[in-house]
Amino acid sequence: MMALAMTAAAFLTVVPQTVSAEVTAFKQAVAEAAARDADIAEFYKANAYGSLWTGRTGRERQRRAALFKALSNADHHGLPAARYDAAGLHAKMKAAKTQRDRGLVEVEMSRTFLQYARDLQTGVLVPSRVDRAIVRQVPYRDRTSYLVNFSKSSPSGFFKALAPKTMEYNALMKEKLRMERLLAKGGWGQKVPVNSLKPGQTGDAVAIMRNRLIAMGFLKRTNTQTYDASIQSAVQQFQLAHGLVADGVAGQGTMTELNTSVQQRLQSIIVAMERERWVNQERGKRHILVNIPDFTAKIIDGGKVTFETRSVVGANKDDRPTPEFSDVMEFMVINPSWYVPRSIVTKEYLPALKANRNAVRHIEITDSRGRKVNRGAVNFSQYTAKTFPFAMRQPPSKGNALGLVKFMFPNVHNIYLHDTPAKNLFGREVRAYSHGCVRLADPFDFAYALLAKQEAQPEKYFQSVLATGRETRVDLKAPVPVHLIYRTAFTTAKGHTQYRRDIYGRDAKIWNALANAGVALRAVQG
Repeated sequence: MMALAMTAAAFLTVVPQTVSAEVTAFKQAVAEAAARDADIAEFYKANAYGSLWTGRTGRERQRRAALFKALSNADHHGLPAARYDAAGLHAKMKAAKTQRDRGLVEVEMSRTFLQYARDLQTGVLVPSRVDRAIVRQVPYRDRTSYLVNFSKSSPSGFFKALAPKTMEYNALMKEKLRMERLLAKGGWGQKVPVNSLKPGQTGDAVAIMRNRLIAMGFLKRTNTQTYDASIQSAVQQFQLAHGLVADGVAGQGTMTELNTSVQQRLQSIIVAMERERWVNQERGKRHILVNIPDFTAKIIDGGKVTFETRSVVGANKDDRPTPEFSDVMEFMVINPSWYVPRSIVTKEYLPALKANRNAVRHIEITDSRGRKVNRGAVNFSQYTAKTFPFAMRQPPSKGNALGLVKFMFPNVHNIYLHDTPAKNLFGREVRAYSHGCVRLADPFDFAYALLAKQEAQPEKYFQSVLATGRETRVDLKAPVPVHLIYRTAFTTAKGHTQYRRDIYGRDAKIWNALANAGVALRAVQG
């Protein structure tokens, strides 16, 4: 009995010491591994270096299962699955024999979790590093908050809440899966081997185009070998879905889009999903959406388009491409003066004035106080772009470069929406001609739609101010968020996907950056 009592006493003293040693080894390993990442270290320090993932409780098992399930579905979202190395992480967890091993795996899981969570919620890439004209402020979340919130949440529910909840993101995911299935089946078939086709033509090229239109869903099954009315109608529908002039003639531009591969369209969708993650935040119950490569400006109310007009955007040269960013429209100016941007003054007008002081007579030259300067008293040849001391201004008029109204969301880029006397440009298929600002085809109607929220008779009010001929600022009582976006793939209200040309080559840059990060196209069976 004495021996048994001594054995029991020894057990009671030894076990706590062993357990304590194991706990200490685990916590020391966690502390050491977490020290390389301040956010992870902060979380574990606040939680006394306890485990979030690797313990034996049911809660921790659920967290592990949810994490590995999320990582296994990373490529559903167009994320770089290899970056998270789920298989390698799982192998490390199985190979952990000691408490120190477990502590190191614990931190590795948190590090992987944070990488995945941020990638899914706010994007894989930093936009401005891909292209400096993408000056979007991504709504990054505090990294420590991910760990804190996850520790208090339903594991599966937390992961479901990370991706954008917009209808657009969900529609793009569905289209991505559809295109992956098409890719597995070989795509849309043979490319049309000619540069153009016209109604009335016959032959093998017409049959190949017919088959391609059928595969794309624009034409019902038919055996016709002739470019007949049914094919012409299908070409028109294709043209409308790709931002082309819908004349039913498969010219070179239409043929280029028609021969674009499933792989290229899939890349556009994945890029659009990444872009959607960059704006994963509330956009405003009422907001203005300008899609640069679609050449449109829309007013969105409660998720529905209530007004739409064609637009002209920045030309694809020098510093003219329209940047991407979000701001808030605060006011409009009716009968605006055009205060010529410094870049235009020095690069375009000063050389003209040096050649002929009477050049650009419709533009006033003003001093630092805004007073009109007598051209005859200025020796323009003595100035350079850096030393030219004057500004230039075009007074209000129908011929004003800004037209008769501009819409202001003050920003460092000096970008705004405005009218224009150059109405002929709105009839063109590609409308990239401005110095960066966005010109509207129907600026008055756009103004009426904005003023309808604060004026009983918006059109009458607008026209009465316009008739004065005086430059007049009209504040919006409820400022409206403005989002200048760039989407070459986007969906319609009916869920159909449309595609546009990558006019500035930005999407190509984004895809290359995503591919370098590990994003890959996949073909899905079934």
